[in-house]
Amino acid sequence: MKRKRSKKNAAPSDKCWQKTQYTNLIRYIPSGKFYARLRVKGKLIRKSLKTDVLSVAKLRLGDFEQDKREAAERQTQTIQGRMTFGDALKMFDVQTEANHQLKPSSRKYRAEITQAILKSWPQIKTIDIRKIGKSECKDWSLRFGKIYAPSRYNSAVGIMRAIFNIAVEGGIIYSNPAMSLKRARVRTKLLTLPSPQQFEEFIQELQHGGGRDSQNCADLVRFLAYGGFRKSEAANITWADCNFVKSEIIVRGDPETGTKNWSVRRVPMIPDMHQLLERLKKERPKRSPSGAVMRVRECQKAMNRAAKVIEMGRITHHDLRHLFATRCIESNVDIPTVSRWLGHKDGGALAMKTYGHLRNEHSQAMAQKVKF
Repeated sequence: MKRKRSKKNAAPSDKCWQKTQYTNLIRYIPSGKFYARLRVKGKLIRKSLKTDVLSVAKLRLGDFEQDKREAAERQTQTIQGRMTFGDALKMFDVQTEANHQLKPSSRKYRAEITQAILKSWPQIKTIDIRKIGKSECKDWSLRFGKIYAPSRYNSAVGIMRAIFNIAVEGGIIYSNPAMSLKRARVRTKLLTLPSPQQFEEFIQELQHGGGRDSQNCADLVRFLAYGGFRKSEAANITWADCNFVKSEIIVRGDPETGTKNWSVRRVPMIPDMHQLLERLKKERPKRSPSGAVMRVRECQKAMNRAAKVIEMGRITHHDLRHLFATRCIESNVDIPTVSRWLGHKDGGALAMKTYGHLRNEHSQAMAQKVKF
């Protein structure tokens, strides 16, 4: 004979639960709290998310669901005693998608790196992860390093370590064979920037290139050089972001991914920038406040052609950001201030490493003027 449950231990009635528009998310009506309700490997799991705020519940649901599914997957693999590299890669992809701290651009970059790994080692997905040792990883790293740049190689090594670590945490392997791989040394790019006279010749050649967007390309180059913006940031600056009263430009970056460090910053208009924007204002009397200031997003081909014509070294859009920082430092703007204008969050450490030699050269030049 079955014993009746006491009222205290009785399961909540189905009438107490309210479905939501989100899969696996329900609400307990008496308390207003949200619960996760999902089935993993045939087992029904219901757990309080300890919040009555929907946005918070959605975030906690994603983490909870990921943890439960990964734990079930690890348990299955451990019982079977087998896990392929492809199995671990799938779990890594799940972790990447569920990581709310990653920007969309970072997820996309990880996907590109994993595809590069698979391309350089086509059979790896089907190999039992226990059969991949240090020597196999070393052979792969040698192949990969010959094809890709050091920075991309280092990213691939980091992802390989993360994938093997999933197998370590699941008890499939004892140690991570990718930990034996050494990171490549990334050499700082030698900056070869145009002189003020070369830059003007470069602009004039861009402006008179004969193309439909020649003038727009010249304007973009000036805009990047006078503001130190990244290419993606410049593309999203509108007229509403240009404050002519305070003489500053608000940099918001990409509306989906934000600026590189997820922040909004203010960059002062130097005199050349002010002059450029005033000219563009006169040329576009019907401009919309929400309209983009720049009419082209990039012009690398036009820049390559112009540099070749005037016999100047090739420069990229990002080099114009370096040019801005260089001109600022040469004009006696201190490095921490330049760093803030560039959007760095390290107090000037990166700017000091990249442009520190300019300060030294300037200091030596100033020292020659000191006389007793």
